Amino acid sequence: MAVLAQGRGLCPVLAYGLRPTFVPIPTCIRHTVLRYGPPAGQRPHFYHSGHRAASNRINRAMALDDILPTIGSCVFFMALVAWISYIKTRGEVATRDGYFLAGRGLTGVFIAGSMLLTNLSAEQLIGLNGSAYGHNLSSMAWEVTAVFAIIVMALVFLPRYLTGAFSTLPEFLRTRFDDGVRRLAVILFMVGYGLITIPSVLYSGSVAVLTLFDVPALLHVSYGVGLVITILAVGIIGSIYAIFGGLKAVAVSDTINGIGLLIIGIIVPLFALDRLGDGSVLAGISEIASTHTEKLNAIGASTDPTPFSTLFTGMIFANLFYWGTNQYVIQRTLGARSLAEGQKGVIITGYFKLLVPFMMMIPGVIAFHLYGGRLESIDLAYPRLVGDVLPKYLSGFFLAVLLGAVFSSFNSLLNSAATLFCLDVYLPLKSDRVDDADLIRVAKWASVIIAVFSFIVAPLLQFFPEGLWQIIRIFTGFYNIPIIAIVLIGLFTKTVPALAAKITIVFHIIAYALLRFVFDIELSFIHIYGILFAIEVTMMLAIGRIQPMTRAFHFEHRERVDMTPWKYALPVSSTLLCACVALYVLFSPVGLVGGLSAWFWPTVAAIFLANVAICYISLKRWHQRYARHVHNIAEGNNPK
Repeated sequence: MAVLAQGRGLCPVLAYGLRPTFVPIPTCIRHTVLRYGPPAGQRPHFYHSGHRAASNRINRAMALDDILPTIGSCVFFMALVAWISYIKTRGEVATRDGYFLAGRGLTGVFIAGSMLLTNLSAEQLIGLNGSAYGHNLSSMAWEVTAVFAIIVMALVFLPRYLTGAFSTLPEFLRTRFDDGVRRLAVILFMVGYGLITIPSVLYSGSVAVLTLFDVPALLHVSYGVGLVITILAVGIIGSIYAIFGGLKAVAVSDTINGIGLLIIGIIVPLFALDRLGDGSVLAGISEIASTHTEKLNAIGASTDPTPFSTLFTGMIFANLFYWGTNQYVIQRTLGARSLAEGQKGVIITGYFKLLVPFMMMIPGVIAFHLYGGRLESIDLAYPRLVGDVLPKYLSGFFLAVLLGAVFSSFNSLLNSAATLFCLDVYLPLKSDRVDDADLIRVAKWASVIIAVFSFIVAPLLQFFPEGLWQIIRIFTGFYNIPIIAIVLIGLFTKTVPALAAKITIVFHIIAYALLRFVFDIELSFIHIYGILFAIEVTMMLAIGRIQPMTRAFHFEHRERVDMTPWKYALPVSSTLLCACVALYVLFSPVGLVGGLSAWFWPTVAAIFLANVAICYISLKRWHQRYARHVHNIAEGNNPK
């Protein structure tokens, strides 16, 4: 995810435990300068005269006579999404499973669409393009290498989650360890979601909307008032989906908005290439592939926003946390109609992640070719490009897609926070003696309270552009690594006790605080993740050896859906992984950087042939073995 270039170190930006998508903080706050780094010597900022100037370029084409058509077409597209969501969810949210897990009836298409839109948002359009404009493609690592974690989620984690019919991750932790571990996990998630992630996503998404459309100028109000209006508009509309429609409404609206985001992600680069090539898209492609090719380098050096070495240390575990254990991401998969549909949805999401460099970073490279280094901030690359190349008749659709992306992040987090509160806090307090109607009513009130709280907190972030953001980008590091370490140990061991998980959580909080605040270590936070993960896993295994559980753990046979795995899960996963490797070859000195080398086509051919061989073997042999493995899990044999 995002990183702040700060000397040699890198800083998380709220994505993965909070959203970003990762990060360290994947998901929570992925604003450009925070996630991807400002130019050397430039202080982070969120909205200044440069932003207003760039936004005014968009609004020059949006004279007063154009504003109403733009807003009208935007409202039309948003109303269409709302109507389709209503039709798809009508009468299906009256039960506990219906409200929190979409009746355990989500198909692969809706799972993929919702996971994608939950992960990708408006500020990411600005952030990733800004990183490409100011640096290179090294920050694509957070998006592209997530496919490894996505595959692990589909093939390893999901069969076990669905076997236990879990509604939340803390519920799994209670089953595997004890209620104390669940309570610790709930506290970590609820504090992160309530105090940081939800307000931050609402704020950063609203800032992205203001940056692109200059809401204060359109409404003739001050920046602060414009920000509050945008936050309220985004928050209230997003809340309606989450509060009244439950998870299925969120998933359906996310999928439709995701289609819109893909359309925008394709047409903006095409229009930009056409402008760069003086009316020829092919000439534009030739231009970026032959000049300033260092901008296409995804192999990050130690001074780049995302050093390449971090891909093999903490980034693996940060991605695993986000895609495999973060409640507001995995909740869609827990509502899958079957294991096969869940695996389809998760793996399809991975293929869309491979498109992110083309949709959300190549425009930044094109902006560099068009404007050079003349922009005041890397934040301005995408707003300026959109203002210059997007036709006026698409402005309403673009605004609808932009708002839809923000809604997706916000309503997904709101729905998941309410789910955690109801199923892991309120229900245990009532000794599980609550009927579905009362539980759903509590969930709606919890959503309202959390939403209102976020409306109050989000505008306050504008007054702390550095200090509070510093807290935000650090926070996820306090719990993402211990959570993924505990989950992995819980899934793949039978006798490690709850004591080990509790000690690990306490140890990590103390150790991480010391490494971040006491000892001045010249080491990327991503490498620190990897080191702490190794220590904590070793520590839990040692405790399990010294003081094992008196009775080995076995998964309970509780699945409520068909547990037959998708026949093509293995070959499609292999192709996804090979495509990831090929993408890195393309955006490297072997590929486009400096011109295609003599090794490019032989390397691509080797990757292709290796994938063909793996696909053939997986269909002929591995699929049957994997199907038996999943069957053993479903039968409670708990294979390692």
